[in-house]
This record gives sequence, C-alpha cells and structure tokens, in this order.
Amino acid sequence: MISRRIAHRGAAVLLATATVLPLAGNAAATAVPATGTAGANASRAAVLLAAPAPSAPGSDLVPGVAPGPAQPWQFDTPDQALPPKTYRPSVREDAVEPRAAAPGTYDLIEYVPLADAVAKVTCSKQAGPYQRQVERWLKLTVDGKQSAADCRAVRAFQLKHRIKPAIGFAGPVTWSTMMLISARKNPNAAEKCPVKSYRVACVDLDRQLTWVQKGAEVVFGPVPMRSGRKGLVTRKGWHTVYWRHKNHVSTLYHQPMPYAQFFDGGQAFHAVYGSIYTTVGSYGCVNLKLGDARKLWGVLKKGDHVYVWGRRPGT
Repeated sequence: MISRRIAHRGAAVLLATATVLPLAGNAAATAVPATGTAGANASRAAVLLAAPAPSAPGSDLVPGVAPGPAQPWQFDTPDQALPPKTYRPSVREDAVEPRAAAPGTYDLIEYVPLADAVAKVTCSKQAGPYQRQVERWLKLTVDGKQSAADCRAVRAFQLKHRIKPAIGFAGPVTWSTMMLISARKNPNAAEKCPVKSYRVACVDLDRQLTWVQKGAEVVFGPVPMRSGRKGLVTRKGWHTVYWRHKNHVSTLYHQPMPYAQFFDGGQAFHAVYGSIYTTVGSYGCVNLKLGDARKLWGVLKKGDHVYVWGRRPGT
C-alpha cells in the first residue's frame, strides 16, 4: 500500500511540469515489487508523485535525471529476509549466465533536491547530505555550507567522473565515487579487515565498499556496494559463504538475485538490476553491479570467510 502522506508542494511542482521522478527514502514505495521492465514500472509512476516527509538526511532527494529503460522505477530491490531453501542447483542453472543488465543501468545518477531537478539548475545553491565529507575530500573549507566556489569544485569533479546531473550537489553518488577512488590503491590501509592466510571477503559499511584479500594481497575489488537499511542492517562480524546459486530468485519477493552467495541467513552478495546508489539501503544483502557480482562469483568459494564492519551512513 502506498503511503498517504503526501508532500503537496512537491506533487504540485511535478504535476505542473509534467515530470515524474522516483523519490528516495519512501519506505512505503519500496513495497511495490519491481518488475524489471520500464513499461510495467512506469505504470506505477502515477502514484509516486509526492516527496516523502523528511525522516533522514537525503530522504527528500530524487534522481537528478529522469529514468528510462536503464533506470527503472524502483527504489530498492528487495532481498531475502529469511534463509533460503538450500538445494543443489541443476546443471542448467549452473551453466546459464544471468541475463545482462540494460545499457545505462549503472550510470552514475546523483540524487539531488526536488526543486533543483525540476528547475534543471546549473549549479545548486543547497548543501548536500555529504557536504562536509565532499569538502574535505576536495580540500575545500570544511564548513558544511554550499558556496559558489564549492559548487564549481564539486561540479568539476562530477563532470570528470560522468556523474549526472553535474550541478555541484554533494549527494551520495558523488561521495561514493570519492570513497572508491580513495580506496583503489589500498582499500585496507586502515587495517580494519583482518589479514589472514586464507581468502577474506571484506565488507566496509562505512565506505560502502567490498573487496577480497588473501593475506595482504587484494584479489578482487574494491567495488561499490549497497548494504542493509535501518532496521535491516547487514550483520557485522565473521560469516562464512555457505550456499551459492548463480540464478537465484528471492522466494519472499520473487526478485532476481544473480550470482547470489549467501553468508549469513538470508544475507548474501548478489547483483541487482538497478542502481546501487539509492539513498536507502537493501533489505540486508550486499548489492553489487552485475559485472562485479560475476567477478566475485569467480573469486569466492563455498566455505570462504566474510568479515563485515562499520555502519552504513544514515543507519
């Protein structure tokens, strides 16, 4: 059921411009199953006209570029909340690769204020939810306030890394891209993931990154990810990969979970056919882009160890 809490001003703006954008942070809207096709998803768009009542930083943000077939009308891909029924997948299930993602599915689409998205501003005057972090990363004056100089610097970064729309707003996609760039050379520089003689899949909730290391050598990643939302957080500590299913489908939500590798109850590494940069998290799983999940499938094996630490921003 779609929530009846309607932000009338946001709805009026959208209706006046005949523009419909999916909204971030609307927990009620996530209950609408994603079908994976633009047509079916678009048919639900009419009920998603209003911004949710703000409940957390970034909860009133929307994708700054209207979605098309590669950015379906979905806020999140539901994951299993309970352990799956484990069985031996058929030879065909193991042999067939999951379907490819539509071109542009993983484009870097920043979440921006509704007013900025509708007005298609060139440079945002609003401070983003990651204003201080982005200012610090760009070596700007760290005051948490948006200035013209801040906007120009953030916009230049966004243009360089193909983040759309490049309007200088310090949102989650810009922040995530900075975290990935900083971690590429040595993701475990802070030594928060235990170094062992065997493979360890490291899940950094703080930076929303994951990688695999064997000893001090990084054998996969780092890659961006999306972990569990508030109330359904990805569980911290040591875990073990206990079941793998290349073409798994959630038995609770009937959503595809390509290259699923379960490590704790119903929590698993798996790909999603949509953005992993939503301002709300998953239902507990570690969501990955399809290509990253495919590579991870070839690195991890049943019995490998997983270590999770930190806290997803906003949880």
